[in-house]
Amino acid sequence: MGGLSILQALRAELPAENFVYVADSGHAPYGERDAVHVIGRSQTITRHLLAQHHIKALVVACNTATAAAIHLLRQQHPTLPIVGVEPALKPAAQLSQTRRVGVMATRGTLESVKFRALLDALQGQAEFILQACDGLADAIERQDAIKTEALCADYTRAIGQFGHESGQIDTLVLGCTHYPFAIAELRALIGPQVQLIDSGTPVARQTQRLLKTHNALSTSLTPPSLQLYATGHPERLQAAASHWLQLTQPVHLLSI
Repeated sequence: MGGLSILQALRAELPAENFVYVADSGHAPYGERDAVHVIGRSQTITRHLLAQHHIKALVVACNTATAAAIHLLRQQHPTLPIVGVEPALKPAAQLSQTRRVGVMATRGTLESVKFRALLDALQGQAEFILQACDGLADAIERQDAIKTEALCADYTRAIGQFGHESGQIDTLVLGCTHYPFAIAELRALIGPQVQLIDSGTPVARQTQRLLKTHNALSTSLTPPSLQLYATGHPERLQAAASHWLQLTQPVHLLSI
């Protein structure tokens, strides 16, 4: 369900495009699964979207799946524009005044080769305090407000002191697509002045750029369509889409 935060940004940036959203809820959360599992699911879903929906572009709306599988998806589908999601470390480093940036992400993302390469490329630009948030994506997925609040409190406490004084963390990167749906809880814990950064808008703008490059940007005046699918618990995606995005489209069960 975390990908709904990316879908929200995409629909705002690309109002004329049709979207097919697949929530792999029958195999979630990815952040606590091994890379082989995540790669296999990413390949299966991509093949399905190409064969059944003839997609013109793919957004991998998950940090963990991007880190584990996007390089393989690009090799296997070289003509398909593919956009991934990664923690917004570079924008955070540029915005931070104290040069101390907190990063909340899944263990799968933080331990990936792709994330480590991103971190190495920014060496010296800021100090990044990394926090693996085991269980948080799952709590948000299940809309368990009590557990979500408790885990947010635990993990922000572990990251350190937030604020604008020297040595404090003034910027927090939300390195999982689920975490924007816990912004209210996080904001209450870290205060109103700390900058919270997620990946939704940058991903949407990169998608728009790629579609323009491929001359595939829609100019249709026909109202765009949105199809929602889930590989497990469609009622949960329905509730989340209604609660967070005010969507009323039915969610279809997808058996792949």
